[in-house]
Amino acid sequence: MIRALLDVTNVTVRFGGIVALDDVSLNVAPGSIQAIIGPNGAGKSTLLNVITGLNAAAEGAVSFEGEKIESRSPHARTRMGIARTFQNTELFGEMSALENVMIGLDRHHCYSVVSGMSHSSRYRQLETSARQEARNLLNFVGIGDDASVAAAALPFGKQRRLEIARALATRPKLLLLDEPAAGLRAAEVESLNHILLKLRAEQGLTILVIDHVMALVMAISDRISVLNFGRKIAEGDPQTVRRAPEVIKAYLGEKAAHAFGT
Repeated sequence: MIRALLDVTNVTVRFGGIVALDDVSLNVAPGSIQAIIGPNGAGKSTLLNVITGLNAAAEGAVSFEGEKIESRSPHARTRMGIARTFQNTELFGEMSALENVMIGLDRHHCYSVVSGMSHSSRYRQLETSARQEARNLLNFVGIGDDASVAAAALPFGKQRRLEIARALATRPKLLLLDEPAAGLRAAEVESLNHILLKLRAEQGLTILVIDHVMALVMAISDRISVLNFGRKIAEGDPQTVRRAPEVIKAYLGEKAAHAFGT
C-alpha cells in the first residue's frame, strides 16, 4: 500500500463559536491531483490554511511524508516541500514577472552578503542560474514573453499563472492551489488544465486544488473531497462524486445538477 504524501486526521478548527472545520480527515496520494469542492463557507480555504500553518487546529493532526507538522511554522513547511497559491493574487505588483519568480527561488540560489555586495563570481553565477530557472518556469506556464512586465500590469489570467510559477520556484513536492480558475475564461481554464496535468505527468508533482469551476475539477482530478458546513460529506473519483445526491443538493441544489453532468 502506498503511503499518503499528506495526511489530515480528524481536524477541527473553531473561530470563536463558529466551527470552520469539524472532524475532517483527508489523505492525498503521491503523484495525484485531488480536489476539494463545496459551497462558499464550507471550510475549504481554512483546510489549506491548516495544512500550510496559517491556521492552527483545535483538534487533529497533519502529517507530511509521515512526519507530523502541526508545530512547524509556515516557512518551515515550505522548506519541507509544501507550496501554495491564494484566492486573491498575492504578487509584488511593481516587480517584473521574472523577479516575482526569482523570489521563490531565493533559498535555492543563496550567497553571502559579501558576495552580493562585491558582485563576486559566485554571485554572478547564481544570479544567472536563478534567472534562467525563472525564465524556464515562466515558459512552462505560458507567460515567458511577459518576463519583463510588471506583475500588476499583467491581465488577471496571467497573474494566476505567475502565482503558480512562483510557487513552483520553491521546488515543492505538494502544490496547494486555492481557486486557480476563478475569474478565468473557458479557454484559459483549458490551458490551466493542461499545465496542471503536465506538472503531474512530467514532474510527478502532487496537487491539491480548491475550485468551483467544474470544467477544471472534473477534468483533472483523480479524487474529489466534498465539504459542507465544515464537514466532509463525500469523497471519491469524479464519476462517483458527480452522481452523489448529497453533493448535488449541498453544492448546487437539485435544479443545478446539470452542472455536474448528471
